[in-house]
Amino acid sequence: MRNLLIAASLVAAAPVLAQPAKPGIVQFSGVVVTDSLAPVPFTNIMVRNTYRGTMSDVFGYFSFVAQEGDTILFSAVGFTRSQYVIPTDLPENKYSMIHVMSRDTVWLRTAVVYPWPSREQFREAFMNLDLPADDHQITMRNLSPAELVQRMESLPPDGLQSFQYQMAMDNTRLYYSGGTPPINLFNPVAWAQFIQAWQNGAFKRKD
Repeated sequence: MRNLLIAASLVAAAPVLAQPAKPGIVQFSGVVVTDSLAPVPFTNIMVRNTYRGTMSDVFGYFSFVAQEGDTILFSAVGFTRSQYVIPTDLPENKYSMIHVMSRDTVWLRTAVVYPWPSREQFREAFMNLDLPADDHQITMRNLSPAELVQRMESLPPDGLQSFQYQMAMDNTRLYYSGGTPPINLFNPVAWAQFIQAWQNGAFKRKD
């Protein structure tokens, strides 16, 4: 009977013993540098076939949680893609390294320079060259006094001006509430505003 119980216990524990050990969790840290030991900032560091990873800082340093046996992919602008496999059976739950990135060679297309047939034709083309205005010239033209005045006259009232106008209208309505409002027929300010609006063409007939 005793032998039967021992045999049954071994059979029940066999699937548990046959399960493979899960990979350990490690704090994976390191520094990404070039072959001259200069840091490579903003390197994309991702675990293959997952969305886990991080990005190195301005000093090339990175640190994130990974698993033993993960394949880490390194990619950066101007450098070739590379990878690194975290070792298994590490003695500690942290692992650090220095990863060296190789510069990527960018080949540009060949530029062919053709000369002008003569110096006179080159001089004529150079003198008639119409270069587009750069950002500085466009900015200075937009900041000219005449341009600023024109833009100011055509700008609609903003939120603060609309609020102040509405508050002034409400105050006037409350001030003359229950009484006779004043007649602006003899108000010089009203006449000045009317003449100014007339000169600006506010009363022109729009077809």
